[in-house]
Amino acid sequence: MNKLAKGALVLGAAGASAWLLARVLRPAYDFRRKVVLLTGGSRGLGLVLARQLAREGARLALCARDGEELERAADDVAHFGHRPLTDVCDVTDPEDVRHLVERVNGALGPIDVLINNAGVIQVGPQAVMTRDDYEQALRVHFWGPYNTVEAVLPQMRRRHAGRIVNISSIGGKVAVPHLLPYCASKFALVGFSEGLRSEVAPDGVVVTTVCPGLMRTGSPRNAFFKGQHRKEHAWFRISDSLPLLTISAEHAARQVLDACRYGRAEVVLSLPAKLAVKFHGLFPGLTANLLALVDRLLPAPGGIGTELRAGKDSESSATPSALTTLTEEAARRNNEMAPSEG
Repeated sequence: MNKLAKGALVLGAAGASAWLLARVLRPAYDFRRKVVLLTGGSRGLGLVLARQLAREGARLALCARDGEELERAADDVAHFGHRPLTDVCDVTDPEDVRHLVERVNGALGPIDVLINNAGVIQVGPQAVMTRDDYEQALRVHFWGPYNTVEAVLPQMRRRHAGRIVNISSIGGKVAVPHLLPYCASKFALVGFSEGLRSEVAPDGVVVTTVCPGLMRTGSPRNAFFKGQHRKEHAWFRISDSLPLLTISAEHAARQVLDACRYGRAEVVLSLPAKLAVKFHGLFPGLTANLLALVDRLLPAPGGIGTELRAGKDSESSATPSALTTLTEEAARRNNEMAPSEG
C-alpha cells in the first residue's frame, strides 16, 4: 500500500508539473487585428471590454438594442483605438443575428472572437415573478448566445479556429434569492457553454465560460425591480457598490480577456464569488439554508407587485448615498446614464 501511495503521489506531482508547464508554454492569443463581435457592447462591462480590446488593436463590432447608446459607445471606444462597427440588433431574434453576422463579415471579415455579454436582470421575490420574466431572461441569456453561436460557429469550424466567450454569472453557479429568472437563465447558459466547449474542441474552437460575481459596472440603474421596488433597488445597488464584495468593471474585463487569451474553460471573477462556488460545491444543503436566512432579510412581496420599474425610477432615501458612490461613478463612466441624466 505504501508503494501504491508513493506511486500515486509521484504520478500526481508529474501531472501537476506537466499542467503547469503547458500553461507557461501555451502561446497567448493575440487580439491584434482579430475581428471581435461583442454583444451588449454599448454600456457597462461590454463597453469596458470594448475599450480594452480597442487598446489591443482588435477590429471591433458592437451590437445592442439602443442605437443612441451604441453611438455614444462607439465615440468612446474610438479614443482607445479604431472606431468600432456598430449594429442595432436584438440577439433574441435569429434573423437579426444572421443579418448582424453578415454585416460584420462584409465589413470586417470572418469573426475570430465572439463574446456573448448581452444581459437583462429582474429583481424581486419569487411571488411576484411571472412566466414572462423567466421567458425574457431565457431569451436573452440562453437563446441570445445560442443564436450568435449558431451564426458564427460554421465559419469558425471551416477555418478550424475561433474563440467564444459566454459571460454567465455567479448566479449561474449559486441560485440567489430574489433573482430566480436571472439565475435560471444563467444556469442554462453555463450548461450550454460547458457542453459546447467539449463538442467544438476537435474543430479548433475554444469556448470559455465566465461567471462574474458582483461588479461595479453602474448597471443597477438599468436593472428592473418588482414588488417593493424601491427597497429591492436599494439593497441591490448598495450590494453592487461595496468594495470588499465587488470588483471593478475594469479588473473584471482584464480577467475575461485573459481567460479568452489563454483558452481557459471557466473563470469565476472575484474572491467572494470563488469562495461561494467552492462552499456551495462542498456544502450544498448548508448553502441553501444560509440563503433561506438571507431571503428573510430581503423585502417581502407587495408594493407594485408584478409590475416592473427600472432602477433609475426606483430611487429612495438610500440611493444615491455614500454607500453607492462607487456605482454612481461607474454609471457615469460606463454609459449607463444618458447625457441628460448625468
